[in-house]
Amino acid sequence: MTTGTISAQHSEDIAFARALHGEKIKTGLLANLKSKNADVHNVATDTYLKMWKNPEVETKEDEDKRLNSYTSLVNSYYNLATDFYEYGWGSSFHFCRFHIGEEFFRAIARHEHYLAANTEIKSNMRVLDVGCGVGGPAREIAHFTGAHVTGLNNNAYQVQRATHYAAKELLQDQTEFVKGNFMEMPFEDNTFDAVYAIEATCHAPVFEGVYGEIFRVLKPGGSFGCYEWCMTEHFDENNPQHREIAHNIEIGNGIPKMRKTSECLQALKNVGFDVVMEQDLANMGDSVKWYYPLEGDLRKCQTMRDVLTTLAMTKVGRFTTTNFVRVLEKIGLAPKGTVETQKFLETAADALVAGAQQNLFTPMFFFVAKKPE
Repeated sequence: MTTGTISAQHSEDIAFARALHGEKIKTGLLANLKSKNADVHNVATDTYLKMWKNPEVETKEDEDKRLNSYTSLVNSYYNLATDFYEYGWGSSFHFCRFHIGEEFFRAIARHEHYLAANTEIKSNMRVLDVGCGVGGPAREIAHFTGAHVTGLNNNAYQVQRATHYAAKELLQDQTEFVKGNFMEMPFEDNTFDAVYAIEATCHAPVFEGVYGEIFRVLKPGGSFGCYEWCMTEHFDENNPQHREIAHNIEIGNGIPKMRKTSECLQALKNVGFDVVMEQDLANMGDSVKWYYPLEGDLRKCQTMRDVLTTLAMTKVGRFTTTNFVRVLEKIGLAPKGTVETQKFLETAADALVAGAQQNLFTPMFFFVAKKPE
């Protein structure tokens, strides 16, 4: 299904990932942190942090540099953040809506099922997951629909883990995970019956670039379903408080530039899609908010099992994790820069909550777009 040979950049990325994370799959935050090559981790940390300045002194030139270096930005981010994501959230790196009394991982799966059903993914289809992370949604959708799912991801470490987890669930013949840039997809035109993306295409420097590639590899008549990260139409780029929230979302999540929902829809139309469904699922009047686990309020937990997920986000949980990691750094069991990673992830959580509470941000602007016959 893939075309061409592995580029020099991809070979370099794979070599860097192996040097940083090692060859073998480890499980658990401590085991993963202990296995890191400290010198290589320092390179990844410096590469990422040097791309950011305080929003009060940032210039358009600084922003343009990030947009032009988006592959390095996103790769550095996920080389640093993946282990913390799995530790705190599981293997599906996305948010979801909650019903009253609904357990966290059940809600996560339902969110994936909702996308699959509305994208009309069915058994025996060939489906592309754009920006697949470590493959949690790909595995769930493969189980749920019976489709064959190809996951595309530019981070070699995540591709390795996704392949490993799929084999553990005996999905090695129903899934495939490919390292590749979603702005230059390694697939022929008209390859896939359906395409989906879950909170991943926000990493693109421009929506038209990734949406155009999705349009190209999707078969005529096929559907593209997506949960997109966007600023809402209430966001004002010229409002310093709004811009600070957006900037902290960007630095905390490896995003070159946050964009509004209207820009998302216009980009779809610009590349040729017909938008057949659009809704902001974060603004549906739910009594249980999508961001409640990030608030760290144990009183809002839906079930006893959810306490563990939410506990890490409480003040005590954050303090404990940060100082635990600080001790690991000091005694050499975690590489230098791990505490910095923990800090920018906390910055991300705070900005996401603030953005949601002020109706400035949504992680689930949902749309289905069709490629004309």
